Amino acid sequence: MAYLDRESGRRVYYEDYGVGDSAVLLVHGWGMGLRAWDYSLGALVKAGLRVVALDHRGCGNSDKDFADLGIKAIASDAVALADHLKLQHIVLNGWSLGGAVAVEAASRLGQRCAGLVLTCGATPAYLQKSDFPHGGTDQALADTLAAMAADRVNFLAALSKGVCATEVSDDIIRWMLDMFLKSSPQAASSLAELGPLDQRSVLASLTAPILSMVGAKDQVVDPQVCRSVRDYNPGAVIVEFADSGHAPFIDETERYNAELIGFIQQCI
Repeated sequence: MAYLDRESGRRVYYEDYGVGDSAVLLVHGWGMGLRAWDYSLGALVKAGLRVVALDHRGCGNSDKDFADLGIKAIASDAVALADHLKLQHIVLNGWSLGGAVAVEAASRLGQRCAGLVLTCGATPAYLQKSDFPHGGTDQALADTLAAMAADRVNFLAALSKGVCATEVSDDIIRWMLDMFLKSSPQAASSLAELGPLDQRSVLASLTAPILSMVGAKDQVVDPQVCRSVRDYNPGAVIVEFADSGHAPFIDETERYNAELIGFIQQCI
């Protein structure tokens, strides 16, 4: 098992498939782990790509007791991992909250970021603003955090059932719940950071190609949030998955992987 040393003796777990200085770096969604990418990882490796994935601090096999579990801290781990592995051409793929992490990491990587994929990304803003009509409300997020604090296990069980739009097996739902339950309860702090999040100016400043993957039936991130990426970075490409919820890599695996691989190959 491979770990990246971080602050205060804490470690972040990662996996690295392949060689070379170009890679796709996979950043999973809130509260889950890098195993969430298992429906895509094999296809990416088979396509000849170097694939690197990490568990967020507080999630998966990473240490749970980091003092800072925030979005910027997770992004700093992604950048530190790219430095550690001496990667020079990186395509970031961030799912859900991982999309916000990937945007922050892309801004820090500069020209080393060869491309950015947002898979049902919670960016540029997860909640509505005075000049941003998409997403949820402050009250809805507050209710979510309160419900999770009151009954974490049953809240995450219900969330696991709502990730996909297509009918999936009980085994897949249990697999997702197991990932959620492996995270620290303190990871709720990173979810709370989606409240004030506003990455519109950051998105506008990025020069790397951007692909935003939209689950048209997404019940976790408003699909209009994902579509709005092009409003702030006109060069962004929007790809819709009509039959998908929050996880098109599960709902429409074959098409998702084809779109992802095609984009990455154009970038690196």
